[in-house]
Parts: sequence; C-alpha cells; structure tokens
Amino acid sequence: MEFPPVTPPDATVAEAARARQNLLTKPVGSLGRLEDLSVWAAACQGVCPPRPFDRVRIVVFAGDHGVTRERVSAYPAEVTAQMVANMERGGAAVNALAAVVGAGVRVVDMAVATDGPSGATGAHKIRRGSGDITCEDALTEQETVAAVAAGRRIADEEVDSGADLLIPGDMGIGNTTVATTLIAALTGSEPAVAVGHGTGIDDAGWARKTAAVRDALFRSRPQRTDPMALLRCCGGADLAALAGFCAQAALRRTPVLLDGLATTAAALVAERLAPGSRAWWRAGHRSPEPAHALACAALGLEPILDLGMRLGEGTGAATAVPVLQAAVATLASMSTFAEAGVSGPADG
Repeated sequence: MEFPPVTPPDATVAEAARARQNLLTKPVGSLGRLEDLSVWAAACQGVCPPRPFDRVRIVVFAGDHGVTRERVSAYPAEVTAQMVANMERGGAAVNALAAVVGAGVRVVDMAVATDGPSGATGAHKIRRGSGDITCEDALTEQETVAAVAAGRRIADEEVDSGADLLIPGDMGIGNTTVATTLIAALTGSEPAVAVGHGTGIDDAGWARKTAAVRDALFRSRPQRTDPMALLRCCGGADLAALAGFCAQAALRRTPVLLDGLATTAAALVAERLAPGSRAWWRAGHRSPEPAHALACAALGLEPILDLGMRLGEGTGAATAVPVLQAAVATLASMSTFAEAGVSGPADG
C-alpha cells in the first residue's frame, strides 16, 4: 500500500510559538514540558497562539486474536465482545474518562470473534478473530490491505467531521502479545526483554506469553523490513487498522495522542508505512509494559503522564488531554511582560 509523503507540522509557527513562550510572564522554560507541548500544538494547528482542542475523538479498534489459545491472557477471549458491548452502553473506563475531558467515543469492530451488530460498530469488520501468530498468519494479504484501508477511512471520517485531536484506543484479549511481537520485531528486542504481564498474568502465564512471542518472532523474520507483511504475519485486523488510522491522521495534519502498548505498536508500524508521521503524535502516558518503553524510544516520544496505567482503550491518552489543554492555555492566555507591564529578566 502506497502512502503519500507526510507534511510535517509548521516549523515557522513552532518558532513563533517558542519565541512567544519566552516572552510570557515567567522565567524562560519554567513551565517545563508544557512549553514543548504548546509549541507542538501550535505547529500542528498552524497558528500561534494555538486554539483549545474543541473536538477530541477517541476511536477504539476492537479485535480478537487466535494467540489467546496459548493461554497468554488472564481473561477469556469472550471478554472482547462483552467489553465492546459495555463501551457501547457507556460503561467502560474510556467512557467515564471521555466524559470528564469532553471527548467523543467511537468503537469499531475489526475482528471480534462474534457476529456484532449490523450498525456502525461492525461496518468495517474484516473477519471473526485474527489467526494464532505462533503458528499461522494473523491475516491474509487482502485482509491486511483492507484493515489498513479501513483505519485510513475512519481517520478521514473523523477529521472530515471536525475532529481536531484524535486518540486511538484498543480492545482485544491477547492484543498485548501481538503488540509486543510487533515491537520486538521492529526494535530487534529479545522476547524476555519485551514481554510484560499484560492483564495481570502470573509467572507461568508470562512464560507462555514469552514463548508465544518467541515463536511469532521466528515466523516473522523474513517480513521485518516490510510493514504490511509484518502486519499480515504477526499483527491483526485491529492493529492493522490502528496503523492505518495513525498514518492517515498525520497525512491529514491532525494531531494524535497515542495511548498504551497496542496503539504505540501500531504507530511504530505506521511510521514505517508513512515516514514522518510521528511528528504529528505525542505519547499520552507511559505503560508499565516493557515493550511500550521500547516503542516510545524508537519513535522518540516521551510520555506525558506516568500513572502506572495499563488498561488500554485510550484511557491513558484521554487522561493526558487536560495537560495538553493546559499547555495550550498557557501560550494562548498568558500575558507577555510588555502586555502586563512586568519587568523582564535583568540583563547581565
């Protein structure tokens, strides 16, 4: 699949935003990373000072994974469909946090292993569950292309509807095993270094998960330089759609707050599909999963929050939205020394 070149955020506006931060009524750099975030927001919007984000949209991509047969999760596979229904009713953590930050939530069934509703949730469905990556491809080549294309279409739909900040979320039992495999493959990491305890598995579960990642990595060796082939071999319809979504958001010049392990794994693939996309992303939070740190380092992203969150769904990124809004407010609402009649720093 061909992606056009990604246009970076506006460097001229970034320079103006940094200059304005240095004129505000505070010591230079005293707001720390808020200043960097405000500059990024202004560059993404192409205007200084930046505007508050008015239409934040969380899109949760759901899918089941055949690797759950290897007993890599503390929860049974049927929880995926149950949680999708819970999100649609508004009862999940992502719904609660979205309400706090004024974000909308959309759930997309890409590969849930049951027949979902015939409405919007299932409109992009590729299949009922992705393959067991330890012994078979997750998807066919045609399904991989269709899943990435679906993610791109969904990003277009959200941007065309007015979204000015996107948060990709995930829901799928077994997806941390798949995400860890993708990250390990793209960063050249050993399974024992990358694998975490996911949904709370015990040490025996961790050993099974590590073995599953090892087997999937062995199968993926010929595909590691081809991101589409890697998604086909050891990804899944939900991860492929997430990759397409993140890349297309960058192509549409729309900023993205990445969530945890699954979304950052997909973003790592998206950066291979559409180089330069990462300039449009920030990491909302730091997951305790070791592979998440590997992916953030590979993307050059420093997470905004570190609260020990490991739920997924887009919850960590949603929690970071007020910090980003605060960063924008400092640049947009504070007075400069000249405007406030406050003496600036002394010379010498």
